[in-house]
Amino acid sequence: MTFELTKEQSMLLDLVREFSQNEVAPLAEEIDRSGRFPLETVEKMVKVGLFGLNIPESYGGVGMSEVCKVLAVSEMAKACASTAEMYAVQLLVNAIISMNGNDAQKKEYFGRTLKGELGAFALTEPGAGSDAGSLQTVAVKEGDHYVINGSKCFISNLGPEEGSYAIVIALTDPAKKTHGGMTAFLVDRDNPGFKVGKTEDKMGIRAAAVSELILEDCIVDEDHILGRVGDGFRIAMSGLDSGRIGIASQACGEAARALELAVEYSKQRKQFKKPISSNQGIQWYLSEMATDLEAARLLTLQAADLRDRKQPAGMNASMAKFFAAEMAVRVAGKALQIHGGYGFIKDYEIERIYRDARILTIYEGTSEVQKIVIAKNLLK
Repeated sequence: MTFELTKEQSMLLDLVREFSQNEVAPLAEEIDRSGRFPLETVEKMVKVGLFGLNIPESYGGVGMSEVCKVLAVSEMAKACASTAEMYAVQLLVNAIISMNGNDAQKKEYFGRTLKGELGAFALTEPGAGSDAGSLQTVAVKEGDHYVINGSKCFISNLGPEEGSYAIVIALTDPAKKTHGGMTAFLVDRDNPGFKVGKTEDKMGIRAAAVSELILEDCIVDEDHILGRVGDGFRIAMSGLDSGRIGIASQACGEAARALELAVEYSKQRKQFKKPISSNQGIQWYLSEMATDLEAARLLTLQAADLRDRKQPAGMNASMAKFFAAEMAVRVAGKALQIHGGYGFIKDYEIERIYRDARILTIYEGTSEVQKIVIAKNLLK
């Protein structure tokens, strides 16, 4: 199987590459140090149409494929992991609404997204991370609306100012749990009872907004149910497939940049009167890094291609996420090792990439959870 880019995909790649180099990369160091969310970048992304990448043309977007998402997110991650994280989450939210929303919901939320309003996906809770079945947030029907109570944690695209709405997964029939007991709601930030809690101070992806979401008697109209009552777990799991491909895409972009830096540094750095790139040990490192990266790219593109063709992609998405995330940590680690002591200094870009890469094996399902998903598919 080969993945030769179409003319449309090549044009997209060129657009995102130019945008990332000119608008994203120059801010990466500053927003990492300050932890400041780059609102100005969001405004610029809106102007060039990047938020509409996977929004259908009939709703004002450009209707591109999951493969296009891989290309765009990977290229942006080469410039700044924090910005790529924000972008990947928004594309995930777009995909969930596209697959499950009704016409009115798509018109409203796609319209807001195209103006730069960010959406969040609120599944994780303090006691329900990998085990989504342990969800405690409850939605109780009262007349023509629901009242939601509970708390979510580690919610991306949500901060003191960031995040206009969230897809919230809540229990509507606690007795059923994952078997039809969960429902997805589109919840606006200005809804009564919607409160943004602590914004996390993170080791990596420091400029990405990640916060608690507290729902206290949060009132949500019945017409803001996404899909049908009881569809929440299915919607969440399907969304995770897309989300995992997004994380794999980030991993490929971060690893690609780490490899570039390692190659450049190894050619410039001299020891014993010769570039360290002439040492076989360094050459082996670079060869391993490049091979790992290529394998991860192909796994990620294959998973995306399956989703584009409406084929089952759960196991492939988990394979891509598992391998690409672990690969990015390995590649970043080897790149830092090639830099030696300088790699440990914040003046060097590889230090930031090394920190940013570490989250990849954790969010959207840990590496251990991905292996469980893969094994379950093998043992059916």
